[in-house]
Amino acid sequence: MTEGTDPLAGRTIAVIGSGYMGGGIAQVLALAGARVRLADLDAATATADRDRLISEARRFADDGLFPAHAADTIADRVEASAGYEQAVDGADFVEEAVPEKIDIKHDVLRRVSAATAPDTVIGSNTSTILIGRIAEAVEHPERFLGVHFSNPAPFIPGVEVIAHAGTDPAILPGVCEIVRATGKQPALISDAEGFVLNRLQYALFSEASALVDEGIASAEDVDTVVRTTFGFRLPFFGPFAIADMAGLDVYKFCYESMQTRWPERFATPRALAEHVENGRLGTKSGGGFLDVPAERVPELVAYRNTAYVRMQQLLDELGPAPIRNEEKETDQ
Repeated sequence: MTEGTDPLAGRTIAVIGSGYMGGGIAQVLALAGARVRLADLDAATATADRDRLISEARRFADDGLFPAHAADTIADRVEASAGYEQAVDGADFVEEAVPEKIDIKHDVLRRVSAATAPDTVIGSNTSTILIGRIAEAVEHPERFLGVHFSNPAPFIPGVEVIAHAGTDPAILPGVCEIVRATGKQPALISDAEGFVLNRLQYALFSEASALVDEGIASAEDVDTVVRTTFGFRLPFFGPFAIADMAGLDVYKFCYESMQTRWPERFATPRALAEHVENGRLGTKSGGGFLDVPAERVPELVAYRNTAYVRMQQLLDELGPAPIRNEEKETDQ
């Protein structure tokens, strides 16, 4: 976020659940200018977590991850509330971030929704539970939706904004405005198990685990392949942009190759087959899943190449993550 700007100034936001995720959300909201009321099971828990957030902010500032004023700003703008009802009273927006158990969320949201004005928008930070199912406990469920920050909330820029079937579409722009004010990027998602983030993330993990189970590669080597090949592209391009640049006809051929062993597991996606049949092969044909005008393709390629070189320079500067066993690598 840009230091010196307060896009949420004058807004009061309640964060229900002061643990690791809720606390991180409270930090970014406060740094964006909001007055934040933090609540948990009791006042003592909320107070202890508020103190932790201030200490964390001081450490993050020392490390250059937060602005220098972060700890003082969070101390000034984050208040530990006596309880859920006190936190949400008069709040402009409520973000629920209690544990990922439907019974707990229902119990908390019954109390929260009963204590708020009927038009106060309430978001849930659930990562996998259907928003429509959680909404069963919310009074006036049309003002309820998912607002899913990722872990760690202060540093991951993407936020899933998830409307259930009964969500009033009119509330979506305002919620996206709050998300953008924290320096995050909202993505509008329909209600479905796992949403987008975890449906993709766990699909990758399942396939990675299968590779290890089959003896194809070790966990370490799978991680190496992911982070140094297609994972290297992902900070800049999503799967559709990557496919378009690779060539959709190439993708279709690769699916057909893998179908010789896994005909159902790697069945060619319908949309991919249709694009290829219609001659939409990606950037080389002027269009695929995304429409990139032919005259912009050289600019796109130049951006891509520069981005990858800069990414490698950053990784060289940071050095390897402190995960790998250096003694084991030396022995080998």
